[in-house]
Amino acid sequence: MTPGSVSVTYGDLDAALWRVLAASGRDDVPAFRAELDAVEPSLAAASEPRWVSWRHALVARRGLVDGDRDATAAAVAAAREVLGTCRPSASTALVLAYLAHVEAAADHLDAAMLLAIDASLLTEQVTPPDAAEAPRALHQAHLWLSLTLTALDLEELALDQAELGHRIAGALPDLADRWQLLRLCAQQSTELAQTLRRRGDVTRSRELAENALACATDARQLGFEPDPDDLDRLDVVQAWALVCHDDLDDALGPLRRVHRRVHRTGSTWLRGYTDLALARLLGRLSQLHSGGGHGEEAADLLVDAAGAFAATADRRRYRQCLLELGQATAAMGRPADALHWLDAYRADTGQAHARSRALWAEMFVRRSRLREVERQAAVLRRHALEDPLTGLGNRRSAERRLSGLRLGGEPLSLAVVDVDRFKEVNDDTSHSHGDEVLRRVAALLREHSRVGDEVYRWAGDEFLVVLPTATQGQALAAVERLRAAVADADWRDLPLNEPITVSIGVATAPAVADEAAEPAGWRSLFDTADLHLFSAKRGGRNRVRAPGLVDGGVDGGAGDGGVDEATPVDGAPPEGTSA
Repeated sequence: MTPGSVSVTYGDLDAALWRVLAASGRDDVPAFRAELDAVEPSLAAASEPRWVSWRHALVARRGLVDGDRDATAAAVAAAREVLGTCRPSASTALVLAYLAHVEAAADHLDAAMLLAIDASLLTEQVTPPDAAEAPRALHQAHLWLSLTLTALDLEELALDQAELGHRIAGALPDLADRWQLLRLCAQQSTELAQTLRRRGDVTRSRELAENALACATDARQLGFEPDPDDLDRLDVVQAWALVCHDDLDDALGPLRRVHRRVHRTGSTWLRGYTDLALARLLGRLSQLHSGGGHGEEAADLLVDAAGAFAATADRRRYRQCLLELGQATAAMGRPADALHWLDAYRADTGQAHARSRALWAEMFVRRSRLREVERQAAVLRRHALEDPLTGLGNRRSAERRLSGLRLGGEPLSLAVVDVDRFKEVNDDTSHSHGDEVLRRVAALLREHSRVGDEVYRWAGDEFLVVLPTATQGQALAAVERLRAAVADADWRDLPLNEPITVSIGVATAPAVADEAAEPAGWRSLFDTADLHLFSAKRGGRNRVRAPGLVDGGVDGGAGDGGVDEATPVDGAPPEGTSA
């Protein structure tokens, strides 16, 4: 890929994407804009659907931080359209999770939930080979899903996603990935602990706080130096976890120190987050110790936090600040102020969001379970119709396909392929080498078949090739190519006494001009091909046989639908010599 005069690889794009996502995750608007400006020319030159979808997704994020909601909506729609052409993968799940977070930040909660569900289902469908190829994309998908579900007030599910991402990150070589997910697990555990304490579940709240403190300790012991904002956020989370663990005095000093530091150098969102954590600590202290001015300071901090969250489009935490301001001012005996903040909270929240939160949580879990059932059913169907050794369709699959074919409307050919002297391979070497021979023969048949032809493993060392619309001449030319591909393959890495060859029998059902005529069924056609396979074996092996070929001509050449019965096509020695 060469945008302009600068050569850019997909590896370069991957590295640039991780930088953009890191800046986006920190809510560092200047850094996000700078990284996006740097990568946009390369993204514009990329035509692969994955990168086209990322181009639209990042434009949507830019529209959000610029306050252009129309641009965000158009870019999200464009990204989703492109994603419809992408195969299910960890990379696709990551784009969907990022789009879900954009929609949540735009306060499009229903759209965010639908995208989050689709992304979550994709992460569950990623098979081990895919997961091995793209573990970082999968771990990032869980990260953005966790952040999205937090914005949707589904904190239990958000913590689940963070822990899934943490398990994947543990196998990644980059310490930054591990640190990021440990910090996220600490943050999500602390926030859920805060929520559960508010609901009166003190025991579970303390357990989560302990988990948060353990994650924070593990992160610090990695030996990784994070971005200053990320390190400050971890300091805030750790102090907040101490609050949820009822260690208020141990938390106050560290939280005030990080509060001063963040207000000197931190991002707008982080300032709001730190204000909120300190306000909650001071609110707890004001309940325990009357006087001291803790309540007034907490209210002032909540006002500042609400402004920071409004400025960075964090509507969920903005609403939390409004609600807690109403509660705090009511507790201080200021009913007029309390009504002001509670009215603002009700106006921003809306009744629909309050009613739908539990419904969405139930739908998320149920749809995930339903997709898991569907996935397991698909696995069972695949196992029932797929040969596990070669990956080809098995005999049941072939019979189902043949039963659905209508013979007589147009030509159809079948080829039965048998590996020569396969029993000797198993007897002279081992069954594991025999299995490898079958895998390679299957791969060669699939690779050298015509487009539209279908290869199945019929039984043992016998394969079936279905050649739709092929006349006998066309079928002979096609299967001769298969025979030659096996005979010419390099088998020297296996301890074989002689190279592997195959014998092939062919049968063709021609098109029937008289529609009233009843054509023979596929079983009769298969029996004919199998009979000619037997003839090829007896004729010396490593050859193709079909009706009309004479013994003197070891299988006819093909051209334009005809058979030259006098011309050998397989290069095999005449019958009676060594095969």
